[in-house]
Amino acid sequence: MKILKSSLFLLIKLLLLLNFLAQQPLSAAYDGPVYDSSAYTECKTQPEDPLYNGGDLRNYDHKNQFNQKTIDSISTPEIFSPAFVLKNLNQATKYSFSSWVKINGDIESAIIRANFWSQDSSFKCIGSVLAKKGCWTFLKGGFEIRSPLNLSVIYFQNSEDSGIDISIASSALQPFTDQQWKSNQDFRINSERKRAVTIHVSAKNGTRLQGAQIVVGQISKEFPFGSAIASTILGNLSYQKWFAERFNVAVFENELKWYTTEPEQGKLNYSLADQMLEFVRANQIAVRGHNIFWEDPAYTPAWVRNLTSDQLQSAVNSRIQSLMHRYRGDFIHWDVSNEMLHFDFYEQKLGQNATLGFFQTAHKADPLATLFMNDFNVVETCSDVNSTVDTFISRLKDLKRDDIRMGGIGLEGHFSVPNIPLMRATLDKLATLGLPIWLTEVDISKSFEKQKQAVYLEQVLREAFSHPSVNGIMLWSAIHPYGCYQMCLTDNDLHNLPTGDVVDKLLQEWNTREIANQTDEYGSFSFYGFLGEYKVSVRYGDRISNSTFSLLKGDETKHFNIQL
Repeated sequence: MKILKSSLFLLIKLLLLLNFLAQQPLSAAYDGPVYDSSAYTECKTQPEDPLYNGGDLRNYDHKNQFNQKTIDSISTPEIFSPAFVLKNLNQATKYSFSSWVKINGDIESAIIRANFWSQDSSFKCIGSVLAKKGCWTFLKGGFEIRSPLNLSVIYFQNSEDSGIDISIASSALQPFTDQQWKSNQDFRINSERKRAVTIHVSAKNGTRLQGAQIVVGQISKEFPFGSAIASTILGNLSYQKWFAERFNVAVFENELKWYTTEPEQGKLNYSLADQMLEFVRANQIAVRGHNIFWEDPAYTPAWVRNLTSDQLQSAVNSRIQSLMHRYRGDFIHWDVSNEMLHFDFYEQKLGQNATLGFFQTAHKADPLATLFMNDFNVVETCSDVNSTVDTFISRLKDLKRDDIRMGGIGLEGHFSVPNIPLMRATLDKLATLGLPIWLTEVDISKSFEKQKQAVYLEQVLREAFSHPSVNGIMLWSAIHPYGCYQMCLTDNDLHNLPTGDVVDKLLQEWNTREIANQTDEYGSFSFYGFLGEYKVSVRYGDRISNSTFSLLKGDETKHFNIQL
């Protein structure tokens, strides 16, 4: 009943907002399901009620649906139980899936995947959870289909492909059409990234002025949207102009990494980073610090790899002090530990708590910078056993439990074919920690042709921008003579590629266009604008006023008074 009431409230809110924005009858605004963002990270003695009251699994009959012949046609039966046999999936392209999971027997914990098999014999992970013995954990994920499927199966499997006794409860499968999914995205964007404004115009004696001419324009955006840059931007005025016209935040691709700033022990060189910092300062662009340490030994300076434990401890302390004292206050974030879910160079050398010490030292060196864990394959997929969402959450909780100042979740976002329902579900679970979430290195694999890259990029960016817990988006598209890491936005002459067209389109869409109108009989004018800084010009007869105001996040209407 609790879930139903919550969904009904969200539906009513969605209809009212869409009606306000579109100025059309409620019945024509939206008639589909409201996405349920509920998520849980704690292990519970009893499972919660199913989302969507079970959705398409509401009346699922295992006895009539589940049969050994179907399972045998896929693979060995012992690792595909329990399972849901689904017939005639053709009513939607996106499915949100969730279930409570518990393991039984002697194993204390295990990563359990929900996999999806379809009639074309394709397999893919659609969700994962770190399940435990004796209590229930919440798996949330999803998948997309692009053509009708007569037969498909959702099954649960130990990530190590070994037999294990798995129990499930409160499972749910909710379909969404593409348009329904987009309507839910638009609702979130309009409710989380915008705010209602009422401008009141009066004479100095307080008399309301009807018919005053008002022009409102957005000066800057509150939401951080940016890209990586490399030293190739230095001296390239055209590139600098192109970048500054679009982005309000930057990150240096390699110029702050240890192998760049100290290729030989004791020989520090910050010249490239200093010059790039001058560029971002001159253009009032915020900048992330990437990175202090990279756990992958392949990208650790050779001289560092050869140090003894005591020498290494001294070197890492010097690295933090040198880097962060030099740039204290310059960088809004620091990726303290890069890709620690996949690599453990420093833990092997300095002990399992080495990373905790890095965060402590970094916080002391720059107390106002937000410190991030940054890793890949957390939001892109659930098939990487090293970086499941629960594995990441567990490491983040370790830092919080030890009272380590760790303020941010960095999701690299190197996508191939994006699974958007899985991406949203992963963000939902990460959001339960109450930490700011940034997509820090977004790109689409270069294995796709340019137009397909653009299609996938737009899907990822819309999903990230619409999630209320995502605080910023960074593209990984620094330009080099040879191109970019995986995805460029332009060619070397700064002519847009399809991906660049997508970025420009979204930057325009997520910006309040100039509004010209006049005050009503109450001397007021109202509009709904994206968060950020605004300029407003008011003319009444021969009287003129020019002013600015900030539109920050809030549930209440922002009121701004102007006197002429």
